[in-house]
Amino acid sequence: MTGVLEASSRPHPRSWRAIALLVAGAFFMENLDGTVIATAVPRMARSFGVPPVDLNVTITAYLLTLGVFIPVSGWVADRFGARTVFATAIGVFTCASGLCAISTGLGELTVMRVLQGIGGAMMVPVGRLVVLRSTTKTELIDAIAYLTWPALAAPVIAPALGGALTTYASWRWIFAVNLPLGVAALLVTLRIVPNARLTEHTRLDWWGFALTGGGLTAFVYGLEVVANANAARGGAVIGLVGGAALLWLSVRHLRRRPHPLLDLSLLKIPTFRVTNLGGSLFRLAIGAAPFLLPLMFQSAFGWSPLKSGLLVIAVFVGNIGVKPLTTPILRRFSFRFVLVGAGVASAAAFALCATFSAQTPLAVIVVVLLASGVFRSIGFTAYNTIVFADLAPAELNDANTLSSTMQQLTMGLGVAIGALALRAGGPLDSVLGVSRNATDDFRMAFILLALVQLLAVVESALLGPHAGAAITEHHRPLRQGGSASTAR
Repeated sequence: MTGVLEASSRPHPRSWRAIALLVAGAFFMENLDGTVIATAVPRMARSFGVPPVDLNVTITAYLLTLGVFIPVSGWVADRFGARTVFATAIGVFTCASGLCAISTGLGELTVMRVLQGIGGAMMVPVGRLVVLRSTTKTELIDAIAYLTWPALAAPVIAPALGGALTTYASWRWIFAVNLPLGVAALLVTLRIVPNARLTEHTRLDWWGFALTGGGLTAFVYGLEVVANANAARGGAVIGLVGGAALLWLSVRHLRRRPHPLLDLSLLKIPTFRVTNLGGSLFRLAIGAAPFLLPLMFQSAFGWSPLKSGLLVIAVFVGNIGVKPLTTPILRRFSFRFVLVGAGVASAAAFALCATFSAQTPLAVIVVVLLASGVFRSIGFTAYNTIVFADLAPAELNDANTLSSTMQQLTMGLGVAIGALALRAGGPLDSVLGVSRNATDDFRMAFILLALVQLLAVVESALLGPHAGAAITEHHRPLRQGGSASTAR
């Protein structure tokens, strides 16, 4: 992006906490709506008169729309103003939620979910951009801590909330609860969010948008088909191969264009790269846990939905319980130490989940899940903070857009990756000669996810010892302008 922020639209330096809380609330709504309908699928299917498996299209459509439209969020914000875009996005998301609540058929609901996804795609990245422009380097840790909890809490709370609303009210309340929240967020936005925009701007990279959006859509569709045991394999091959080809073409295009939709050159900065490569692996594994744990407790152990739901809440308790300590931990230790430690400990927690059985004492399960919540919270906060540590102010918009796209894609694919790991358990058991029972597939899935997290640790271990020091106040800023200094 070119140009500078209009002086009259720059955020007040003391307003970042209020803006961060507002964006965190919007982030929570967006993440919650990505998975909350999973527990309501049987009731919704009966309401529409369709097989439950057909409802998967509503989840996939929402997540795909987020992935496709997030890349243009930065350009739109700088073209029309952050407050204008953020407020419009909240309005679109809220209205779409109301229309979802009164939908009378699967096709109608799917269209409204796409509209919801468009609102969500503009809502959170633009809000986070405002927060980034409102904070100094040393305030960044505290600001990111506000923005991290929704990504940790929403996937864990969603099944319990969706189940409670469906059981005691109606599945339509899953969407209706967004109406008062959206109206309140819109009023606060108009009051406190500055309408920051660039004085000059570039033309939108339409080819980049088409190639990236088409590639993401096809690839995510292919993964969803692979994860669905009842789907035809031909669709998976077409989606994965076609999506990979389009994404390869988009990378070539983005590297050659002077002002690309997604600036891949930012990945040369080690602290930015570690979040968007190693951090993506970390998020993929973490995103699969809320899907695998309840499924294992219910289908393999034979426990009730209530019992399994209450146990998974232990992960949320660990997330929130350690949150007051995450900032002091990041200020006390180096980012490399924290990322490696959180990654190894989180992988160990996944490995311990692989040892669970119906006879495992509940106290042991609760302690392991609490620890898992603690380490995933620390890891999430560290990754989400260091990503902007060594960026110049002029790079924030492009960096925020690329990072938001990567994060949304990996978080949205968490359930699909969990399903793939679960399906891989059977063949691996056969290859290894392991006797199989109802728990073995889950055991192998958790081991595979632990290995994925260890791969993320490799990227973190290669960081320099002072990586991210500019925001922890340990050292003077190591980077000025647009060049990286925290080299490997």
